[in-house]
This record gives sequence, C-alpha cells and structure tokens, in this order.
Amino acid sequence: MAAPVSAAAKGRRSRVDGSATTFYLLRHGQTVWNVEGRGQGRRDSPLTTLGVQQAQHHRQTLAALPLTRAYVSPMGRALTTARLALEGLGVPLTVLDDLAEVDMGKVAGLLPSERLARFPLLAEVRKRDKYRTVMPGGESYETASPRVARALQHIQEDGPGHVLIVSHEMIGRLLRMHLLGLTPEQAMTLRHPQDTIYRIEAGQLTMSVGGQPFQSHPPSPRP
Repeated sequence: MAAPVSAAAKGRRSRVDGSATTFYLLRHGQTVWNVEGRGQGRRDSPLTTLGVQQAQHHRQTLAALPLTRAYVSPMGRALTTARLALEGLGVPLTVLDDLAEVDMGKVAGLLPSERLARFPLLAEVRKRDKYRTVMPGGESYETASPRVARALQHIQEDGPGHVLIVSHEMIGRLLRMHLLGLTPEQAMTLRHPQDTIYRIEAGQLTMSVGGQPFQSHPPSPRP
C-alpha cells in the first residue's frame, strides 16, 4: 500500500454527481472513548482491541472489491483503521483534511454527565435543530457540510473508479447526505455501525454488515 499523502480538498459547495464513481464508506474501528461514551470530534483516542479486530476484519471484504484508491480523515483513529484495513492490498491512500470529524469544540472528551453539567442547554437546543446547532468552540453539521462537499469534489476530480472513504460517524452523515441527496433532517437520523461498510453506486445504497455480502437492508439476526 502506498504511503498516505496530504491533499487539500478544493471545489465549490455543490451536490456531487457520483454516477461514474462507486463509493465505499467505512467508519473507524471502536475507540476507548467510544466505549466510555465520550465525544471525540477533533480529539483522538486509540482503537480498542475490538477496534483493531474490526479494521482487520474489513480487510477480507475490501480484498474482494475492485478498489482503485482510498481516502482517509487525518484523525489518528481513522488513519490507523485505514492502514489496518488496506494492509497488503496495494490500494493508494490519500489523506484529505476535509474528511476530519465535525469539530465538537469544548464538548470533545466529556462524558455525557460532564457535558450536561457544563452545557445544560445544549442537548435541548440540538434536539430542536441538530443540523444547525454549533458546538461550543466548534462546528455544526451545517458549517462542516461545505468541506465535505469539497472532499467529494476532489475525489470526483481524481477520476472515476471504486473508492474507499475512511472517516467518522458525524462526517459520515454528511457524506451520505451529499451522495444520496438527503435532506439534513434525514441525514441526522443516520448511524454508522463500526462493523458496516456502505456502498453507494449510481445513487443507490447497499451495505455489508460483518463481512456479509452487500444488500439493501441489514441482514436479519440469526435465531
């Protein structure tokens, strides 16, 4: 695998036409702060043992895909995941700063109880308008959205192909919003489990859960 290189994502804010590109979206593996319930934003915590295993398990799925290149957030948890998942596959990996997680500002690193104590009104404000609420000292989804569009424009300008993007839960909502033409309200309801790879091809979403074949809906739990 080629060493990651830095690239500045440039372009205008627009809905990206991904018809010539197949996108695979992967969230970083489980981290220590995920387990503790701390928001991470632009801060980092290491992958847990399970998080490492998740990334390594994704390699089996990715090895069967005709990937032409990959892009990754500059955050350590995403970089580690991407390197583990792509190890030995020979897929060029590029770091895009615009894929960094939504900046949670002063909220990053806090437990839910600490967040409530320091910012008692934040939860209620976000409940009313999650998309536009700015985190204290950080970003909102709305202010992060243009850089996600820039990242997708950069990827599109690199040419068609089968492209992997390794990023985050919050930024992943914005990626699917732009690629699928969702409303902000629809995007805010989305989740990205860490054992799941989303595929977006010609505007259609399918998913691979736990290494299973891609399908339109998550597989039914086994009895």
